[in-house]
Amino acid sequence: MDWNVILRLWCAVWGVLALAGYGAALAGPTGERHTVRAAGRVVRVREPRHGGSRRDGVSVVVAYRDPDSGREVLVTNEGERGTTFTAAWEGREVGIVHPEGRPHAYRFTPAGERPGRGLGRPALALFLACAGLVALVAVERGWPWALIGGAGPCAVYAAALLPGAARDRRKRRAELAAMEAVRGRIVAVLRDVSVDQDDGHVLTTLTPVVSFTTRAGTVVTAHWNRNLPDAASARGREVTVHHVPDDPADFTLDMAAEHRSRKGDAALHVLTVAVLAATAVTGAVLL
Repeated sequence: MDWNVILRLWCAVWGVLALAGYGAALAGPTGERHTVRAAGRVVRVREPRHGGSRRDGVSVVVAYRDPDSGREVLVTNEGERGTTFTAAWEGREVGIVHPEGRPHAYRFTPAGERPGRGLGRPALALFLACAGLVALVAVERGWPWALIGGAGPCAVYAAALLPGAARDRRKRRAELAAMEAVRGRIVAVLRDVSVDQDDGHVLTTLTPVVSFTTRAGTVVTAHWNRNLPDAASARGREVTVHHVPDDPADFTLDMAAEHRSRKGDAALHVLTVAVLAATAVTGAVLL
């Protein structure tokens, strides 16, 4: 088996697909011409059923005005409907999209979301082409080139992201400092059971549902997808909720854990850059 030929074909095929994908993205998302977009608003939040499943998110009724007929339409988020609501309140703005002439095939999107540019698949194709190129150079010139070609660009990319990540961390610290503390209550605990197909192990996931009222009077129902001590018996428990004033969906029941998470993310990012750079340098030394 001639690995040189196989890797060259690999690079050529994925390179052509990447170019075609980027070309189609630059030409514009043709599917958007046949997609109807509208702005909706939550008009009712349904009480969660204790012991139910978290898969469909918080159950809501959304109203939006049909762009063609101008009439108001009520829809629910039952079934596969795009964005899953893990936090909801009356008046929350959401986006509605559906194919032209098929309003029953509606999907929810975040409020104000712009149409995607379709760069995900071309970027994946480009990555696979680059990976094949690194492997080809390693086969032809020696394995240290794999360290240089693989870790070097990744280290540069990760280092370039450091300033933006630092800005995001500062912004997050400011958001945490500005959070308002209100009283809340666990109104239900959702239960999902899955079975591992390999060993038959049963995994049970418990998701507490918290209800709280902001200082502005907005009643919020939300899933808490992180650890809560003794979650199985948490129904009815009073808790302290810290939330961003302008976005109640951004909340926490454990402020200390939020601060620890920010510090851990920063250390991990720096460590990743250091390890990648060291790997690339090691490859250069071994040449």
